[in-house]
Amino acid sequence: MSLDTPSLYELLPAIHRIRDAEQAAAAGLARGPLEELLAVLAEQIAVADEHLDQLRDDLFIETCADWVVPYIGDLIGYRSLHQNLPALASPRAEVAHTIALRRRKGTALVLEQLARDVTNWDARAVEYFQRLCTTQSMIHVRAHNLQSPNLRQGSALEWIGTPFEMANRTVDVRHVASRRGRHNIPNVGLHLWRIQAFAHRASPAARAAPRRYRASPLNHDLPLYNRPRAEADIRHLAEPDNVPWPLSRRRLSEQLARHYGERASAGAAQDNPEPGLLLQVDGTTIERDRIRVCHLGDDGAGWAHSPPPDGLYAIDPVLGRIALPADAPDPADVRLDWREGFSAAIGGGEYERGDSLPAPAVTTVRVPDDHVTLAAALAAIAGNGVIEITDSSRHAETLDIGVADEGSVEIRAINGRRPVLDLGSLRITGGANSACILNGLLITGAPLLVPDVAGNTLARLQLTHCTLVPGISLEPDASPTQPGAPSLLLGIAELDTDIDRCIVGGIRCHERGTVRASDSLIDATALDGVALAAADELSAGGVLSLVACTVVGKVHASEIALVSNSIMHAALAQADSWPVPVRSVRKQVGCVRFSWLPFESIVPTRHRCQPASSSDAQRIAPRFTSLRYGTPAYGQLTTATPAEIRRGADDESEMGVFHHLFGPQRESNLGIRLAEYLRVGLQAGIFYAS
Repeated sequence: MSLDTPSLYELLPAIHRIRDAEQAAAAGLARGPLEELLAVLAEQIAVADEHLDQLRDDLFIETCADWVVPYIGDLIGYRSLHQNLPALASPRAEVAHTIALRRRKGTALVLEQLARDVTNWDARAVEYFQRLCTTQSMIHVRAHNLQSPNLRQGSALEWIGTPFEMANRTVDVRHVASRRGRHNIPNVGLHLWRIQAFAHRASPAARAAPRRYRASPLNHDLPLYNRPRAEADIRHLAEPDNVPWPLSRRRLSEQLARHYGERASAGAAQDNPEPGLLLQVDGTTIERDRIRVCHLGDDGAGWAHSPPPDGLYAIDPVLGRIALPADAPDPADVRLDWREGFSAAIGGGEYERGDSLPAPAVTTVRVPDDHVTLAAALAAIAGNGVIEITDSSRHAETLDIGVADEGSVEIRAINGRRPVLDLGSLRITGGANSACILNGLLITGAPLLVPDVAGNTLARLQLTHCTLVPGISLEPDASPTQPGAPSLLLGIAELDTDIDRCIVGGIRCHERGTVRASDSLIDATALDGVALAAADELSAGGVLSLVACTVVGKVHASEIALVSNSIMHAALAQADSWPVPVRSVRKQVGCVRFSWLPFESIVPTRHRCQPASSSDAQRIAPRFTSLRYGTPAYGQLTTATPAEIRRGADDESEMGVFHHLFGPQRESNLGIRLAEYLRVGLQAGIFYAS
């Protein structure tokens, strides 16, 4: 029975309700004193009911409150991890799996599930003692334990050197814990995937030539990733479809139904309701039987195997290329659902970023719902309002953003979209106490300019989850078209610039401006390029603050207010006019802490920075998997990077833009848990598959 106010009131005798109503009417009140009293009782009963419901939920690990998780874990003997960080993952999953894990203690299935639960990364466990070349007993013949691989099995050969390799090896006596040796009798390897597959839905493909397109909206070659499928059962070892892995031509061709499109017969369910790839041309979905997978590499002035036969469409997943048939119209609106590999949710994308999108309190217009172009939307808000982009289309325009006095202009992509702004120019001006905010945008074709013109007193510029392509735009091989060209030209004094979870090129800043960046990558495209300075690339720029950032290129700031948990990767060219790679005019203020920067840099007081001496400078330096924007491992530190950098932040995480991933803590927690679940006599090594 419901115990709300009306229900309780109806339980009273009618005479009491009549008298209560008469008193309310005499006092001119909506409710009488008796009904008011029952309202208070009903409110407290509702609180008690809610508490009882929560207590019932707290009996189960799936529905309990977060604070109950360790108590349930204690009941079953679960031991909390040392320095387990909530930012990584809740221990809820591991507590839920504890009973099942202990029943299978010491098996590869358990070790793989542990790796997933503890690190929150996709994982694959490999028993390397199963992959050893051995002299077999005739009593117990292992038919699959061959000394050499079958060269006719192309699919199996494709996985050589990966965690899914089925070929056998000779013994390797080096220690597996040091990541040097693998194939030995006591060895088990846990392979982790740091690079994730981020979805792009109906993403506009870039036109490279007539009937030739690239999946990348920046028109460069890049690999297409599969859509990882969750494992439904702990009794299942991860396969290539369960982890984020680049699609090969052979794999996509042989398993096209698994990765491309959906098909449903009359009255039947779709055979692939959530595909990793789906091609649309001029609004028409291309059916699976019209797709061919082939090599579309360069062949003279054109591409090999293009155009495909009439009616067929070719996809090259290794290069991310699409070829239309000779009878297809050109140019066409080509869109592709695909997945891109990257290490973290920064720079804009279709990942969750709702916490950066507060409800607008001013005029809001939508593109293309209300206005077809951004220029028309800017005219509609008249210098004060919010423009929301509701699709992931390409917007090729020239934007001149003018912000009214005391006003704010925000251009943002809605959650789950990543529009591409291919701009002829991007110019921002503003009145007194004005602000401009860009959120969730991929900007190419032109730098962002805040010009030093009369009347431009823009006070604040905020970039959140944006990418301003380093080098302005990309060549097909992902090299920058304008190496060293800045992405931000901040020409006015007193401009306060905030950069959060962004990827940008070099910055040119007025000496009385302020630039603050967090969890971002500032890339001058070369170590001897200029990451931050004044417009002449020699004089000092503004006041700089960096928190968990990676900077590639030289820095000359008027003041370094704070650099924390960051990497400033810079070097001088031969006959360089700069005296040192990183310097601050004012050294008596500010602090550089728990960061790496060239030892000869002229900066404020250093606190526990690397390298600490000139001798350390020869040994301690960051090593990156890739420093070319547009590649999956862009900005990622390799495992060969010295521990002083990989664990050198103030919380023992890595320095740089991926500090917030807490990779070293994930690895340490996994090592702690392995000591509990690893079978006696076995040794485990942790390897990064990506």
